[in-house]
Amino acid sequence: MVRFIIKRLLLMIPILLCITFLVSVFIELAPGDPVRLIAGAIALEEDVERIREELGLDKPLMVRYGEYIWNLVQGDFGNSYITRTPIWPDIMARFPYTLALATMSIILAALIGIPLGIYAATHQYSWKDNASIFGSLICVSMPSFWFALLLAQVFAVRFRILPVAGVQSWQGFILPVLSLALGYAAGLARQTRSNMLEVIRQDFITTARAKGQSERVIRYKHALKNACIPLVLVIGSMFGMALGGALIAEVVFSVPGLGQYTLTGLINRDHGVIRSSVLFLSIIFCFVMLLIDIAFAFVDPRIRSQFTKRRKTVKGD
Repeated sequence: MVRFIIKRLLLMIPILLCITFLVSVFIELAPGDPVRLIAGAIALEEDVERIREELGLDKPLMVRYGEYIWNLVQGDFGNSYITRTPIWPDIMARFPYTLALATMSIILAALIGIPLGIYAATHQYSWKDNASIFGSLICVSMPSFWFALLLAQVFAVRFRILPVAGVQSWQGFILPVLSLALGYAAGLARQTRSNMLEVIRQDFITTARAKGQSERVIRYKHALKNACIPLVLVIGSMFGMALGGALIAEVVFSVPGLGQYTLTGLINRDHGVIRSSVLFLSIIFCFVMLLIDIAFAFVDPRIRSQFTKRRKTVKGD
């Protein structure tokens, strides 16, 4: 297990380097000049070139990329072109909002989606199963930004039950969390239903029935336990996507999270903010996937036995 973790950590290095390089290339190819935005439309050409030299944008792309990587190795995420302040404190101030949105949305999605999927699987081909499939299909197909706007229009503008913007209180998290959670809940419900139906057809379920165990025990003790193993990977992947997908909810509901910070950097052509924000989220996502693999090895006896056999083989050699 230790060797596996070390290999995954080392594999993160080229992945993150590729991500930062691609982001730098895409920023370079995108239209617009950040120096013109900073200097203003009526600025003299001498002032524009002076600002360009101050920001280091007069250097070739590979030189700027090498300097950025070297600064990262030293723990420096750089400064914002617009505010001229360090980027790292801004990321640390905004990331807790994004993390809270992603965490609460995945928890709510699991609380809704897994029981719904179990209920649909245990009532296969009934109107209850068809209704859950239909509802899940609608939630999965619905664009997240449209759903967020719909929730804001109904609960904040129409009925004025919840705040439309800001997270000054816990009530401000309800609508953005709900707008993120329902789509993930629908995906979890469909995945849980599929897993349950697949496990129910296995031989050990037939053996349990032959031993005279009740359907309730078979479904919730044997089938559910095995059906939930793949959900560890699904939930972890959804959590990683929720960190990046929180951008829509943050913009619609004015949540001062990392997604909104990145969008502001894109609008202002702030290269340092864009690169550092994407890099930070990529690092978090890589660590999340690593934790998922470790957790998957503990909950799945087959994978755990592979690590045990590999360790015994190494000792034998």
